Amino acid sequence: MSDEPPEVAMSFWDYFWLLLIWLPMLLLWGFALIDIFRRDDLKGWMKALWVVVIILLPFFGTLIYLIMRPAGATPAERQAIDAGSREFVARYAPDNSAEQLRVLADLHDRGKLTDEEFASEKTRVLGKTG
Repeated sequence: MSDEPPEVAMSFWDYFWLLLIWLPMLLLWGFALIDIFRRDDLKGWMKALWVVVIILLPFFGTLIYLIMRPAGATPAERQAIDAGSREFVARYAPDNSAEQLRVLADLHDRGKLTDEEFASEKTRVLGKTG
Protein backbone atom coordinates (compact mmCIF):
# COMPACT_ATOMS: atom_id res chain seq x y z
CA MET A 1 0.00 0.00 0.00
CA SER A 2 1.12 3.50 -0.81
CA ASP A 3 0.84 6.47 1.53
CA GLU A 4 0.11 8.86 -1.36
CA PRO A 5 -3.44 10.25 -1.56
CA PRO A 6 -5.37 9.29 -4.68
CA GLU A 7 -5.41 11.87 -7.47
CA VAL A 8 -8.64 13.77 -7.71
CA ALA A 9 -9.64 14.83 -11.20
CA MET A 10 -11.88 17.84 -11.60
CA SER A 11 -15.06 17.20 -13.47
CA PHE A 12 -16.78 19.53 -15.93
CA TRP A 13 -19.11 20.78 -13.22
CA ASP A 14 -16.19 21.58 -10.91
CA TYR A 15 -14.70 23.77 -13.62
CA PHE A 16 -18.11 25.25 -14.39
CA TRP A 17 -18.72 26.33 -10.79
CA LEU A 18 -15.16 27.59 -10.45
CA LEU A 19 -14.97 29.65 -13.65
CA LEU A 20 -18.54 30.81 -14.15
CA ILE A 21 -19.79 31.23 -10.61
CA TRP A 22 -17.08 31.49 -7.95
CA LEU A 23 -14.43 33.40 -9.87
CA PRO A 24 -16.81 36.21 -11.01
CA MET A 25 -18.25 36.43 -7.49
CA LEU A 26 -14.74 36.69 -6.04
CA LEU A 27 -13.83 39.42 -8.54
CA LEU A 28 -17.02 41.36 -7.79
CA TRP A 29 -16.34 41.05 -4.08
CA GLY A 30 -12.77 42.31 -4.55
CA PHE A 31 -13.85 45.22 -6.77
CA ALA A 32 -16.45 46.28 -4.20
CA LEU A 33 -13.81 46.29 -1.44
CA ILE A 34 -11.40 48.30 -3.60
CA ASP A 35 -14.20 50.74 -4.50
CA ILE A 36 -14.97 51.35 -0.83
CA PHE A 37 -11.43 52.55 -0.23
CA ARG A 38 -11.36 54.69 -3.40
CA ARG A 39 -14.47 56.66 -2.46
CA ASP A 40 -14.01 60.05 -0.90
CA ASP A 41 -17.65 60.53 0.08
CA LEU A 42 -17.50 57.85 2.81
CA LYS A 43 -15.85 58.62 6.11
CA GLY A 44 -13.67 56.12 8.00
CA TRP A 45 -16.32 54.51 10.18
CA MET A 46 -18.70 54.03 7.22
CA LYS A 47 -15.91 52.44 5.18
CA ALA A 48 -15.19 50.10 8.09
CA LEU A 49 -18.88 49.23 8.40
CA TRP A 50 -19.18 48.42 4.67
CA VAL A 51 -16.02 46.29 4.80
CA VAL A 52 -17.42 44.31 7.73
CA VAL A 53 -20.78 43.85 5.97
CA ILE A 54 -19.09 42.68 2.75
CA ILE A 55 -16.76 40.29 4.57
CA LEU A 56 -19.47 38.81 6.81
CA LEU A 57 -22.08 38.60 4.02
CA PRO A 58 -19.98 38.26 0.84
CA PHE A 59 -22.82 37.81 -1.65
CA PHE A 60 -25.64 39.84 -0.11
CA GLY A 61 -23.36 42.49 1.41
CA THR A 62 -21.72 43.13 -1.95
CA LEU A 63 -25.08 43.19 -3.71
CA ILE A 64 -26.50 45.67 -1.18
CA TYR A 65 -23.39 47.86 -1.45
CA LEU A 66 -23.53 47.97 -5.25
CA ILE A 67 -27.26 48.79 -5.25
CA MET A 68 -26.91 51.57 -2.66
CA ARG A 69 -23.69 53.02 -4.11
CA PRO A 70 -24.34 56.50 -5.57
CA ALA A 71 -23.01 57.41 -9.00
CA GLY A 72 -20.09 59.76 -9.00
CA ALA A 73 -18.58 58.46 -5.80
CA THR A 74 -14.97 59.06 -6.89
CA PRO A 75 -13.37 62.20 -8.35
CA ALA A 76 -12.77 60.45 -11.70
CA GLU A 77 -16.44 59.44 -11.93
CA ARG A 78 -17.57 62.97 -11.10
CA GLN A 79 -15.32 64.36 -13.85
CA ALA A 80 -16.71 61.82 -16.34
CA ILE A 81 -20.30 62.71 -15.43
CA ASP A 82 -19.52 66.43 -15.72
CA ALA A 83 -17.82 65.96 -19.12
CA GLY A 84 -20.75 63.89 -20.38
CA SER A 85 -23.23 66.53 -19.22
CA ARG A 86 -21.27 69.32 -20.90
CA GLU A 87 -21.05 67.30 -24.12
CA PHE A 88 -24.80 66.66 -24.05
CA VAL A 89 -25.60 70.33 -23.52
CA ALA A 90 -23.17 71.41 -26.25
CA ARG A 91 -24.71 68.95 -28.70
CA TYR A 92 -28.41 69.53 -28.03
CA ALA A 93 -28.71 73.07 -26.66
CA PRO A 94 -29.82 75.70 -29.18
CA ASP A 95 -26.88 77.82 -30.26
CA ASN A 96 -28.66 80.83 -31.71
CA SER A 97 -31.14 83.27 -30.17
CA ALA A 98 -34.01 82.49 -32.53
CA GLU A 99 -33.84 78.78 -31.69
CA GLN A 100 -33.57 79.51 -27.96
CA LEU A 101 -36.65 81.78 -28.13
CA ARG A 102 -38.57 79.10 -30.05
CA VAL A 103 -37.72 76.50 -27.40
CA LEU A 104 -38.70 78.90 -24.59
CA ALA A 105 -42.01 79.72 -26.29
CA ASP A 106 -42.72 76.01 -26.75
CA LEU A 107 -42.00 75.29 -23.09
CA HIS A 108 -44.19 78.23 -22.04
CA ASP A 109 -47.05 77.09 -24.30
CA ARG A 110 -46.89 73.59 -22.84
CA GLY A 111 -47.03 74.99 -19.31
CA LYS A 112 -43.52 73.93 -18.34
CA LEU A 113 -42.46 77.54 -17.70
CA THR A 114 -44.39 80.12 -15.71
CA ASP A 115 -44.90 83.61 -17.11
CA GLU A 116 -42.18 84.97 -14.82
CA GLU A 117 -39.68 82.26 -15.81
CA PHE A 118 -40.45 82.79 -19.49
CA ALA A 119 -40.00 86.56 -19.19
CA SER A 120 -36.68 86.29 -17.33
CA GLU A 121 -35.27 83.72 -19.77
CA LYS A 122 -36.45 85.77 -22.75
CA THR A 123 -34.71 88.84 -21.28
CA ARG A 124 -31.55 86.79 -20.74
CA VAL A 125 -31.53 85.49 -24.33
CA LEU A 126 -32.28 88.87 -25.87
CA GLY A 127 -29.81 90.62 -23.58
CA LYS A 128 -27.06 88.19 -24.61
CA THR A 129 -27.45 89.09 -28.29
CA GLY A 130 -28.06 92.81 -27.94
